[in-house]
Order: sequence, then structure tokens, then C-alpha cells
Amino acid sequence: MHDPIIQVENLRKQYGKLVAVDDLSFHVREGEIFGMVGPNGAGKTTTIECIEGLRKADSGTVLLHGLHPVVDRYEVVKQIGIQLQEAALPSRIRVGEAMDLFASMYETPANADRLLETLGLDEKKKAAFGKLSGGQKQRLFIALSLINQPRIVFFDELTTGLDPQARRAMWDLVRSIRERGVTVFLTTHFMEEAEQLCDRVLIIDHGKLVALDTPEALIQSLGMEKRLIFTLPEGAVIEGLEAIPQVERVERSGNRLVVYGGGARFTSAVITRLEDEGLDFLDLRTQQPTLEDVFLTLTGSEIRE
Repeated sequence: MHDPIIQVENLRKQYGKLVAVDDLSFHVREGEIFGMVGPNGAGKTTTIECIEGLRKADSGTVLLHGLHPVVDRYEVVKQIGIQLQEAALPSRIRVGEAMDLFASMYETPANADRLLETLGLDEKKKAAFGKLSGGQKQRLFIALSLINQPRIVFFDELTTGLDPQARRAMWDLVRSIRERGVTVFLTTHFMEEAEQLCDRVLIIDHGKLVALDTPEALIQSLGMEKRLIFTLPEGAVIEGLEAIPQVERVERSGNRLVVYGGGARFTSAVITRLEDEGLDFLDLRTQQPTLEDVFLTLTGSEIRE
């Protein structure tokens, strides 16, 4: 992996008695998709605004490709693109007009027509912003964040409010942006999104770093159990599942069973026991530990939009 392109050391920001960011340190490697997640009020927005130079930290150091986001503001804005959580344009401005307006602010902008074509908006060039769908508006904001050909792009809650199909289309766009050599810094409320997209994920709570690693390593580090879920026929009873070496515990709710465990042949060992007892079972499915399990374990909080 490449060298750090964002370096954050001992970052602190306080509002009165509230410490929003508390001695936070991490780095983002060039060319990665880096995710930051946390409960509401965890300090995500303050952290990202300090990195972007939209807010001045009380103490600590932030560098973007060796540049200070406030002191070297003119150079920094040439190298970053930002898609805000809440953004809007005049309803009557046309897509092409918005692209031309933003392009006029930079010395060496990207080719606007090519960017619109890449993001599937070439046929909407003459369409008014107010006539675009939610997904099209988000793609336009991505295009505007890329018009200056940035080295780093910040996406804040990129897919909030989108339907599942549009959300997955956005994931493909984010991956394609990274493939063009752009480093992506992503904040999201969706654990599945962070798990699917991010090379590494930072979990923040009460302004402090709780965990930072790849999604896979975070999941494995907790040694979390797999789950086998199934329904027994009415009146059927089975005992002794807890005696199976791979099984940690069993939860029963009527005829619905959730078996927790892990290790080699966990699923097959449980199914073999059911077959040996001559029991039919319905709706069998397995659940692997997810990043959401990690998040809930480490923060004790649910992500809320």
C-alpha cells in the first residue's frame, strides 16, 4: 500500500465543555477507500471538517499530502474534492451549467462532458437540477467534487436516502473513482456499505478512536460467533445441541432456534444432529459476523440516520 496522504496526530476540538474530538490520531494511505463510522455525536463531522480545513482544530496536526488544511488553504483546495451530506443547487440550473460554473473556479479542471459521461449523466446535461432523481443529484454532486481533478475526495453520507439499487450503483462509482487513482475518505451510517467498500475502517465514539483496521480484521479480532437459524416443525423438540463441541449457546423462541458457534464443521455438525434425531427443519440460514456486530460490541450504540 502507498504512503500516507492524510496524517492526523492528536487532533482535539472542544465546544465549551463538550469535547467533540479528543486526541485523535490516524492516517489515510494514498489510493485507499478509508471509512469512518460512529454513533451520532461521536465527532465524525467535526473530524472531517478539521481535515478539510472547514473548521480549525484547537490542537493537534493535520496534513494532506504534506499541506496544512488552513495555512496552505489555496494549495489544499486544488487537491481535494468534497461531497457534503446536505447539498443543493438552484432548482433551475442545468447540469451542464453547474459543471461549467464549478470548472471556472479552477485552473486545470477536468473535462466536464467526459465526467458526466462517466457518471451516466451525459443525457441530463440540459436537464434542470430540480428535475433530477435523488440518485442523479448524488451523481452530479460527485461530478462536481471531481471537477478539479482532486487527489483526495471526501464523501459524507453519500448514499443516505437512496434506494438499495441506487446505493449499490453508487458503490460501483466509488470503486471506479478509486481505480482512477483518487483516495476516497468516506463517512457512512451503513455498516454494510463500509464493509463492502472500505479498505480500512475507523470506528470513533465520544471523539476517541475505538478501532481501526480492515473490516475483515475487525470482525476476526472479536472472535465473534457464527449463527445458524432454523425452525422446527410444530411440537418438535431437540435437546443436547449445547453438547456439540462447535456450539457455544442456543437461543429458543417457540419453534425458532438460533445456534451460536464456530470452528470447523459448525454448520454440518448441527445439521447432522438434527438428521440423526429424524427432525425436519425449515428456513435454514446461516449468518456470518458482520461489521455491524463489531460496531455494536465496541460502541454499544446503534447507527441511526
